[in-house]
Amino acid sequence: MNPASARTPPGDALEPAGFSPRRSHEQRPAQAFACPPVVPVAVAALGIAAVLIALGAGEVSSGLRIAAGAVTLAVVLVGPGFVVVQPNESRVLILFGRYVGTLADARLWWVNPFTVFWRKRVSLRVRNFQSERIKVNDASGNPIEIAAVVVWRVTDTAKAVFDVEDFEQFVTVQSETALRHLANEYPYDDYARDTISLRGNADQVRDSLQAELQTRLQTAGIEVLETRLTHLAYAPEIAEVMLRRQQAEAILAARKTMVQGAVGLVHMALAQLADSDLVELDAERKASMVANLMVVLSGDHSPTPVINTGSLYT
Repeated sequence: MNPASARTPPGDALEPAGFSPRRSHEQRPAQAFACPPVVPVAVAALGIAAVLIALGAGEVSSGLRIAAGAVTLAVVLVGPGFVVVQPNESRVLILFGRYVGTLADARLWWVNPFTVFWRKRVSLRVRNFQSERIKVNDASGNPIEIAAVVVWRVTDTAKAVFDVEDFEQFVTVQSETALRHLANEYPYDDYARDTISLRGNADQVRDSLQAELQTRLQTAGIEVLETRLTHLAYAPEIAEVMLRRQQAEAILAARKTMVQGAVGLVHMALAQLADSDLVELDAERKASMVANLMVVLSGDHSPTPVINTGSLYT
Protein backbone atom coordinates (compact mmCIF):
# COMPACT_ATOMS: atom_id res chain seq x y z
CA MET A 1 0.00 0.00 0.00
CA ASN A 2 1.20 3.50 -0.79
CA PRO A 3 1.93 5.31 2.52
CA ALA A 4 0.66 8.59 1.13
CA SER A 5 -2.71 7.08 0.23
CA ALA A 6 -2.94 5.53 3.67
CA ARG A 7 -2.51 8.91 5.33
CA THR A 8 -5.01 10.76 3.13
CA PRO A 9 -8.59 9.44 3.23
CA PRO A 10 -10.26 9.16 -0.19
CA GLY A 11 -12.40 12.13 -1.14
CA ASP A 12 -10.74 14.59 1.24
CA ALA A 13 -9.77 17.90 -0.32
CA LEU A 14 -6.11 18.75 -0.54
CA GLU A 15 -5.26 21.36 2.06
CA PRO A 16 -2.49 23.91 1.47
CA ALA A 17 -0.44 22.23 4.21
CA GLY A 18 -0.50 19.03 2.12
CA PHE A 19 2.36 20.27 -0.08
CA SER A 20 5.29 18.15 1.05
CA PRO A 21 8.34 17.07 -0.95
CA ARG A 22 9.42 13.46 -1.16
CA ARG A 23 12.40 14.35 1.00
CA SER A 24 12.47 17.59 2.91
CA HIS A 25 15.69 19.55 3.32
CA GLU A 26 16.77 21.92 6.07
CA GLN A 27 19.28 24.71 5.68
CA ARG A 28 22.55 24.22 7.57
CA PRO A 29 25.83 26.12 7.53
CA ALA A 30 28.57 24.83 5.27
CA GLN A 31 32.00 23.89 6.51
CA ALA A 32 34.13 26.83 5.37
CA PHE A 33 37.11 28.90 6.44
CA ALA A 34 36.90 32.68 6.65
CA CYS A 35 39.77 34.20 4.67
CA PRO A 36 41.23 37.71 4.77
CA PRO A 37 41.53 39.35 1.32
CA VAL A 38 45.30 39.00 1.36
CA VAL A 39 45.14 35.20 1.15
CA PRO A 40 43.82 34.90 -2.45
CA VAL A 41 46.24 37.64 -3.52
CA ALA A 42 49.18 35.72 -2.05
CA VAL A 43 47.98 32.46 -3.61
CA ALA A 44 47.64 34.13 -7.02
CA ALA A 45 51.15 35.66 -6.78
CA LEU A 46 52.61 32.32 -5.72
CA GLY A 47 50.85 30.59 -8.60
CA ILE A 48 52.17 33.08 -11.18
CA ALA A 49 55.70 32.72 -9.85
CA ALA A 50 55.47 28.93 -9.88
CA VAL A 51 54.18 28.92 -13.46
CA LEU A 52 57.03 31.11 -14.62
CA ILE A 53 59.58 28.88 -12.94
CA ALA A 54 57.98 25.70 -14.25
CA LEU A 55 57.98 27.04 -17.82
CA GLY A 56 61.73 27.70 -17.61
CA ALA A 57 61.98 31.42 -16.97
CA GLY A 58 65.58 31.99 -15.97
CA GLU A 59 68.35 29.49 -15.22
CA VAL A 60 66.87 27.10 -12.64
CA SER A 61 67.50 23.50 -11.86
CA SER A 62 65.18 20.71 -12.91
CA GLY A 63 64.36 19.94 -9.27
CA LEU A 64 63.16 23.49 -8.70
CA ARG A 65 61.02 23.26 -11.81
CA ILE A 66 59.41 20.09 -10.52
CA ALA A 67 58.71 21.81 -7.21
CA ALA A 68 57.27 24.81 -9.06
CA GLY A 69 55.02 22.49 -11.08
CA ALA A 70 53.75 20.89 -7.88
CA VAL A 71 53.06 24.33 -6.42
CA THR A 72 51.21 25.30 -9.59
CA LEU A 73 49.06 22.18 -9.36
CA ALA A 74 48.31 22.93 -5.71
CA VAL A 75 47.31 26.51 -6.54
CA VAL A 76 45.03 25.25 -9.34
CA LEU A 77 43.32 22.93 -6.87
CA VAL A 78 43.10 25.45 -4.05
CA GLY A 79 42.04 28.48 -6.11
CA PRO A 80 38.47 27.34 -6.97
CA GLY A 81 37.74 27.01 -3.25
CA PHE A 82 37.56 30.80 -2.75
CA VAL A 83 33.98 32.09 -2.67
CA VAL A 84 32.80 35.67 -2.19
CA VAL A 85 29.35 36.07 -0.61
CA GLN A 86 27.70 39.46 -1.14
CA PRO A 87 25.44 41.14 1.47
CA ASN A 88 21.96 39.60 1.59
CA GLU A 89 23.05 36.75 -0.65
CA SER A 90 23.83 33.10 -0.04
CA ARG A 91 25.58 30.23 -1.78
CA VAL A 92 24.18 26.71 -1.69
CA LEU A 93 26.99 24.16 -2.02
CA ILE A 94 26.72 20.73 -3.62
CA LEU A 95 29.47 18.13 -3.50
CA PHE A 96 29.00 15.19 -5.89
CA GLY A 97 25.20 15.34 -5.67
CA ARG A 98 25.04 15.89 -1.90
CA TYR A 99 23.98 19.07 -0.16
CA VAL A 100 26.86 20.14 2.11
CA GLY A 101 25.56 23.45 3.44
CA THR A 102 24.88 27.12 2.78
CA LEU A 103 27.12 30.18 3.08
CA ALA A 104 25.01 33.11 4.30
CA ASP A 105 27.50 35.55 5.90
CA ALA A 106 28.86 38.22 3.59
CA ARG A 107 32.66 37.85 3.30
CA LEU A 108 35.40 35.84 1.56
CA TRP A 109 35.31 32.11 2.26
CA TRP A 110 37.34 29.07 1.32
CA VAL A 111 35.36 25.86 0.87
CA ASN A 112 35.92 22.47 -0.68
CA PRO A 113 37.15 23.35 -4.19
CA PHE A 114 35.22 20.51 -5.80
CA THR A 115 31.96 22.33 -5.02
CA VAL A 116 32.89 24.75 -7.80
CA PHE A 117 30.91 22.59 -10.23
CA TRP A 118 27.61 23.42 -8.47
CA ARG A 119 27.24 26.55 -6.38
CA LYS A 120 23.77 28.05 -6.46
CA ARG A 121 23.44 31.76 -5.70
CA VAL A 122 20.20 32.53 -3.83
CA SER A 123 19.22 36.09 -2.96
CA LEU A 124 17.94 36.74 0.57
CA ARG A 125 16.61 40.19 -0.27
CA VAL A 126 12.97 41.19 0.16
CA ARG A 127 11.03 40.85 -3.10
CA ASN A 128 7.66 41.99 -4.43
CA PHE A 129 5.26 40.06 -6.59
CA GLN A 130 2.46 42.00 -8.30
CA SER A 131 -0.24 39.69 -9.61
CA GLU A 132 -2.19 40.33 -12.76
CA ARG A 133 -5.85 41.27 -12.58
CA ILE A 134 -7.74 38.01 -12.61
CA LYS A 135 -11.46 37.48 -13.10
CA VAL A 136 -13.12 35.12 -10.63
CA ASN A 137 -16.51 34.58 -9.02
CA ASP A 138 -16.97 35.69 -5.43
CA ALA A 139 -18.89 33.72 -2.79
CA SER A 140 -22.18 35.09 -4.17
CA GLY A 141 -21.38 34.02 -7.71
CA ASN A 142 -20.74 37.54 -9.02
CA PRO A 143 -17.79 37.93 -11.40
CA ILE A 144 -15.17 40.29 -9.97
CA GLU A 145 -11.68 41.46 -10.86
CA ILE A 146 -9.03 41.15 -8.17
CA ALA A 147 -5.27 41.64 -7.87
CA ALA A 148 -2.78 41.65 -5.01
CA VAL A 149 0.83 42.38 -4.14
CA VAL A 150 2.91 39.90 -2.11
CA VAL A 151 6.07 40.87 -0.24
CA TRP A 152 8.29 37.84 0.43
CA ARG A 153 11.82 36.60 0.97
CA VAL A 154 13.71 33.31 1.13
CA THR A 155 14.48 32.12 4.67
CA ASP A 156 15.52 28.50 3.97
CA THR A 157 17.78 28.18 0.94
CA ALA A 158 17.82 24.37 1.04
CA LYS A 159 14.04 24.15 0.71
CA ALA A 160 13.97 26.85 -1.97
CA VAL A 161 16.55 25.06 -4.13
CA PHE A 162 15.85 21.36 -3.56
CA ASP A 163 12.19 20.99 -2.53
CA VAL A 164 10.60 22.88 -5.45
CA GLU A 165 11.53 23.10 -9.12
CA ASP A 166 11.64 26.90 -9.35
CA PHE A 167 10.84 28.81 -6.17
CA GLU A 168 10.13 32.10 -7.97
CA GLN A 169 7.61 30.44 -10.28
CA PHE A 170 6.24 28.61 -7.25
CA VAL A 171 5.53 31.96 -5.57
CA THR A 172 3.76 33.23 -8.67
CA VAL A 173 1.49 30.21 -9.12
CA GLN A 174 0.63 29.79 -5.44
CA SER A 175 -0.08 33.51 -5.00
CA GLU A 176 -2.60 33.50 -7.84
CA THR A 177 -4.14 30.26 -6.55
CA ALA A 178 -4.52 31.65 -3.03
CA LEU A 179 -6.01 34.87 -4.45
CA ARG A 180 -8.62 32.93 -6.42
CA HIS A 181 -9.50 30.85 -3.36
CA LEU A 182 -9.85 34.02 -1.27
CA ALA A 183 -12.26 35.57 -3.78
CA ASN A 184 -14.37 32.39 -3.75
CA GLU A 185 -14.57 32.42 0.06
CA TYR A 186 -16.00 35.92 0.57
CA PRO A 187 -18.65 38.06 -1.17
CA TYR A 188 -17.63 41.33 -2.75
CA ASP A 189 -19.93 43.41 -0.55
CA ASP A 190 -21.63 42.84 2.81
CA TYR A 191 -25.28 42.98 1.82
CA ALA A 192 -26.23 40.84 4.83
CA ARG A 193 -25.47 41.72 8.41
CA ASP A 194 -22.43 40.22 10.17
CA THR A 195 -20.96 39.07 6.84
CA ILE A 196 -17.26 39.35 6.06
CA SER A 197 -16.77 40.88 2.63
CA LEU A 198 -13.84 41.69 0.41
CA ARG A 199 -14.68 45.40 0.32
CA GLY A 200 -15.89 45.91 3.87
CA ASN A 201 -13.29 43.89 5.83
CA ALA A 202 -9.99 44.69 4.16
CA ASP A 203 -7.79 43.93 7.18
CA GLN A 204 -9.38 40.57 7.92
CA VAL A 205 -9.28 39.56 4.25
CA ARG A 206 -5.62 40.57 4.03
CA ASP A 207 -4.73 38.52 7.10
CA SER A 208 -6.59 35.52 5.70
CA LEU A 209 -4.72 35.78 2.39
CA GLN A 210 -1.36 36.09 4.13
CA ALA A 211 -2.01 33.10 6.41
CA GLU A 212 -3.08 30.87 3.51
CA LEU A 213 -0.19 31.98 1.33
CA GLN A 214 2.32 31.39 4.12
CA THR A 215 1.00 27.85 4.50
CA ARG A 216 1.36 27.23 0.79
CA LEU A 217 4.88 28.68 0.52
CA GLN A 218 6.44 27.19 3.62
CA THR A 219 7.36 24.13 1.51
CA ALA A 220 9.73 26.36 -0.47
CA GLY A 221 11.30 27.95 2.62
CA ILE A 222 9.69 31.33 1.89
CA GLU A 223 8.38 33.86 4.42
CA VAL A 224 5.45 36.06 3.43
CA LEU A 225 5.99 39.51 4.95
CA GLU A 226 2.87 41.28 3.69
CA THR A 227 -0.05 40.86 1.35
CA ARG A 228 -2.41 43.57 0.16
CA LEU A 229 -5.19 43.81 -2.41
CA THR A 230 -4.26 46.33 -5.09
CA HIS A 231 -7.39 46.05 -7.23
CA LEU A 232 -10.94 45.02 -6.42
CA ALA A 233 -13.92 45.72 -8.68
CA TYR A 234 -16.91 44.10 -10.28
CA ALA A 235 -16.34 42.70 -13.74
CA PRO A 236 -17.31 45.18 -16.51
CA GLU A 237 -20.32 43.12 -17.60
CA ILE A 238 -22.11 43.57 -14.25
CA ALA A 239 -20.48 46.76 -12.96
CA GLU A 240 -23.36 49.01 -14.07
CA VAL A 241 -26.01 46.76 -12.52
CA MET A 242 -24.13 46.52 -9.23
CA LEU A 243 -23.65 50.29 -9.20
CA ARG A 244 -27.41 50.82 -9.41
CA ARG A 245 -27.83 48.31 -6.59
CA GLN A 246 -25.35 50.18 -4.42
CA GLN A 247 -27.09 53.48 -5.20
CA ALA A 248 -30.46 52.01 -4.26
CA GLU A 249 -29.09 50.69 -0.98
CA ALA A 250 -27.52 54.07 -0.23
CA ILE A 251 -30.82 55.84 -0.90
CA LEU A 252 -32.68 53.35 1.27
CA ALA A 253 -30.23 53.81 4.13
CA ALA A 254 -30.50 57.61 3.80
CA ARG A 255 -34.31 57.46 3.80
CA LYS A 256 -34.26 55.29 6.91
CA THR A 257 -32.10 57.81 8.73
CA MET A 258 -34.29 60.71 7.59
CA VAL A 259 -37.48 59.01 8.76
CA GLN A 260 -35.99 58.21 12.15
CA GLY A 261 -34.93 61.82 12.56
CA ALA A 262 -38.28 63.14 11.39
CA VAL A 263 -40.17 60.98 13.89
CA GLY A 264 -37.98 62.32 16.70
CA LEU A 265 -38.55 65.94 15.62
CA VAL A 266 -42.35 65.49 15.37
CA HIS A 267 -42.45 63.88 18.80
CA MET A 268 -40.44 66.76 20.26
CA ALA A 269 -42.67 69.38 18.58
CA LEU A 270 -45.88 67.82 19.90
CA ALA A 271 -44.38 67.49 23.38
CA GLN A 272 -43.33 71.16 23.47
CA LEU A 273 -46.75 72.31 22.21
CA ALA A 274 -48.47 70.26 24.89
CA ASP A 275 -46.23 71.67 27.63
CA SER A 276 -46.54 75.32 26.54
CA ASP A 277 -50.38 75.37 26.38
CA LEU A 278 -49.98 77.49 23.27
CA VAL A 279 -52.69 75.64 21.42
CA GLU A 280 -54.95 72.70 22.13
CA LEU A 281 -54.96 70.01 19.47
CA ASP A 282 -57.44 67.23 19.22
CA ALA A 283 -56.56 63.85 17.76
CA GLU A 284 -57.52 64.81 14.21
CA ARG A 285 -55.47 68.03 14.26
CA LYS A 286 -52.51 66.16 15.71
CA ALA A 287 -52.75 63.60 12.90
CA SER A 288 -52.84 66.37 10.30
CA MET A 289 -49.90 68.14 11.89
CA VAL A 290 -47.86 64.91 12.06
CA ALA A 291 -48.57 64.21 8.39
CA ASN A 292 -47.50 67.69 7.33
CA LEU A 293 -44.32 67.60 9.42
CA MET A 294 -43.36 64.16 8.12
CA VAL A 295 -43.79 65.37 4.51
CA VAL A 296 -41.65 68.43 5.19
CA LEU A 297 -38.92 66.64 7.15
CA SER A 298 -38.72 63.44 5.09
CA GLY A 299 -38.95 64.87 1.60
CA ASP A 300 -35.98 64.84 -0.75
CA HIS A 301 -36.67 68.40 -1.97
CA SER A 302 -37.86 71.65 -0.44
CA PRO A 303 -41.61 71.71 0.30
CA THR A 304 -43.98 74.08 -1.52
CA PRO A 305 -46.02 76.09 0.98
CA VAL A 306 -49.82 76.15 0.58
CA ILE A 307 -51.92 78.78 2.35
CA ASN A 308 -55.18 77.39 3.70
CA THR A 309 -57.74 80.20 4.08
CA GLY A 310 -60.38 77.96 5.50
CA SER A 311 -60.43 75.66 8.49
CA LEU A 312 -59.39 72.05 8.87
CA TYR A 313 -62.99 70.89 8.54
CA THR A 314 -64.03 72.97 5.49
